[in-house]
Amino acid sequence: MRYILALLIALFSTSVSAEYERKHKVAVGDTIFTIAEQYFQDYQKWSVIYYGNQDRLSGALLEFPVGTVLNIPCLPSNDQADATPLRQVDAEMKLLTGSKYAPFTDRGWAGDGMITEIVNAALENSPYPVSYEITWDDDWSTHLSPQLNDKNFDMGFPWFRPNCEENRSHERCGNFHFSEPLVELLILLFTKADNKFTFETDADIAGKTLCRPKGYFTHDLERKGRDWLRQGVITLVQADSPDACFDLLLKGQVDAVEVNEFLGWTKVNALGLKGLVEPLRRPLSIEGLHVLISKKHWRGTTHLYRFNSGLEELKKSKRYDDIVSRHLGLFWAQLE
Repeated sequence: MRYILALLIALFSTSVSAEYERKHKVAVGDTIFTIAEQYFQDYQKWSVIYYGNQDRLSGALLEFPVGTVLNIPCLPSNDQADATPLRQVDAEMKLLTGSKYAPFTDRGWAGDGMITEIVNAALENSPYPVSYEITWDDDWSTHLSPQLNDKNFDMGFPWFRPNCEENRSHERCGNFHFSEPLVELLILLFTKADNKFTFETDADIAGKTLCRPKGYFTHDLERKGRDWLRQGVITLVQADSPDACFDLLLKGQVDAVEVNEFLGWTKVNALGLKGLVEPLRRPLSIEGLHVLISKKHWRGTTHLYRFNSGLEELKKSKRYDDIVSRHLGLFWAQLE
């Protein structure tokens, strides 16, 4: 059976090649914003450069030495997804995810979303690949408990990882294994375009009122060296929804809305706020999306090893870059 699966992968697993040939050698005076303007005619697309160079820019997001060679992704806007020969009905491995989380997991998005395609490709690259099926349940509140916790599924995706090093008592840290990051998201501060709010260092945030929707994580506000909530450095408003946060921003009741880049731009577009609201150029944090496996699962560590090995191999290949850049292209094309 495994031989047949491997053969199917070899025959049908093709990626849509996003020409990833452009290179940029950082010169004196270059910034991630001027480079984005040069290649995309829009400095707001600076994060595209980050996603195409996560191995180079992690930890030094906006600054890099002169002479650094960067990949400049093309942004194809086609919706042709990879083949999925491992994805079958009544398969050996059972995965759980939900929709309405575009561009990551969404049944209305190409390939069911960027993360869905990355998970598929990682499983294909794993040692001794096995067939899998995906169950879609849009009630995300049940995914971790009871569904994954009760081992009704082998893996769930995509989930943020709390700061387990500093908060080992967190439910997710105690109950689940986390894969290596599938992709890392930029958490940005969206402000009114005429706001004089600057965020060059953490000290600039003192006294600000930020809005993040209820139920969203706050661990990036309470990590080591950043005790903003406990020490009252900021005021956090937790509105009922992202739309409610942006409404408070327009009314001047908060200084910024803190959400991931994709959600922020989606809301700016949907609410007709282009030109009125834009993100600050420095990210608030960088957060990974992961596959989760219950620590109660009798094959949990085996599944984790298999998946991480496949993800590592995938990230070494051009296919990973192609998947990410293709979905970025679709995302920006929809906004424009």
